[in-house]
Amino acid sequence: MATLPMEQAAAPEPRWQVLRGTNVGDRVYRGVLTAQALSLPLLLLALVSELALNAWPAIRRFGVHFVWTSVWDPVAGVFGAAPMIFGTIASSLLALLLAVPLSLGVAIYLTEFAPKWLRQPVSFLVELLAAIPSVVYGLWGVFVLIPFLRTYVVPPLRATLGWTPFLSGVFYGNSLLAGSVILAIMIVPYIAAVSREVLLAVPVSQREAALGMGATRWEAVWTAVVPYGRAGLIGAVILGLGRALGETMAVTMLIGNRHDIGLSVLQPAYTMAAAIANEFSEATTDLYLSALFEVGLILFVITVAVNALARLMIWRVARGTAVGSRAL
Repeated sequence: MATLPMEQAAAPEPRWQVLRGTNVGDRVYRGVLTAQALSLPLLLLALVSELALNAWPAIRRFGVHFVWTSVWDPVAGVFGAAPMIFGTIASSLLALLLAVPLSLGVAIYLTEFAPKWLRQPVSFLVELLAAIPSVVYGLWGVFVLIPFLRTYVVPPLRATLGWTPFLSGVFYGNSLLAGSVILAIMIVPYIAAVSREVLLAVPVSQREAALGMGATRWEAVWTAVVPYGRAGLIGAVILGLGRALGETMAVTMLIGNRHDIGLSVLQPAYTMAAAIANEFSEATTDLYLSALFEVGLILFVITVAVNALARLMIWRVARGTAVGSRAL
């Protein structure tokens, strides 16, 4: 009886089957990675579903009027989130107004002007600000920032611009101004770190071209480097805005938590995150709890939209699609 040769009896597994992952190890490994990759989108969907399900009674009761109604009366069962939405947007935009110049200045200095021995330590210290807990910022704001504002900042501002509606009223300490300043301090490391990475990604040829045309160092930065990475810089700013929109503890401790809409930055305000943190444990009725869930749903949608926009703009720079030819 003929026997097969040894080479045919123990033929190795075809190479194409190994590459296609038909063996057990590859299938298990690929399945684990796929499950891990799908877990985060599924978690996001579960979070949105839970928020929407719990907020549905308030959505059905108040409709779209919930967004622009100012009355928040748990006793009467009437709820409107307009002051919270206004306070959230106002404090975040004011924080950006304070943080963006400082953050961009730090990023430009570290990438273009700072000596090499100073760049890494300063970058580390700036990024270290992001590791400080929010409640520590809040305590520092209560005992240091508010007295500083009351003594050295608000009096000259009132003496100069007190005639405007933005600086009217009495400054007691906890206010939209205090909450915005602490927010600005908290988002500086995020904007500065991302802006620094964007500026480092600008090709050296942009700088050399501007310098070769007779520009000074500052003119080269302002006319060639910054315009080239403008999409990424805008993305960094929007990323800081997303961080400011969702901040809770420090803002809760400093903003005053008054359910009202006012133009003066010296008066207390309220944010959506602060309202959830303050009132969630006090919600004694189903409608009250549902209204807070709807506030959380609105905050979630706004924050996700802002962060998604920031990521898209940063990815645009990372793929090298920034319009560099228009910088010169």
